[in-house]
Amino acid sequence: MFWLIGAVAIAGAGFAAAYVPRARAAAHTRAVAWAEARDAIAVAGVGRDAARSPVAGAAELLARAEAIAAGRGGVAAAREAARCARAADRMWREAGGA
Repeated sequence: MFWLIGAVAIAGAGFAAAYVPRARAAAHTRAVAWAEARDAIAVAGVGRDAARSPVAGAAELLARAEAIAAGRGGVAAAREAARCARAADRMWREAGGA
C-alpha cells in the first residue's frame, strides 16, 4: 500500500511539473494577444477621429473588432479583433493621406 501512495504522489508531481509551466505560458500568450488587440482598437479609434471623411467599411471593421473584444475569447479571437482594427486604421490612413 505504501508503494502505491508513493507512485501516485510521484505521478501527480510529474503531472504538475509539466502542466503548470504550460498553463502559465498559455495564459501569458492570451494576455499578450488581448493587449495587442486593445492597442490596435485604440489606434484605430484615433485614426477614425483624425480622418477627414468617412470611409466605407472601416467603421464596420472597427465595430466588429470592438464586438469581438467585448465577447473576449481566446487567442484566435484576439488576433481577429486586432486584424480588423488594423485594417480599419489602414483604410482611414489611406483615405486621410496620413
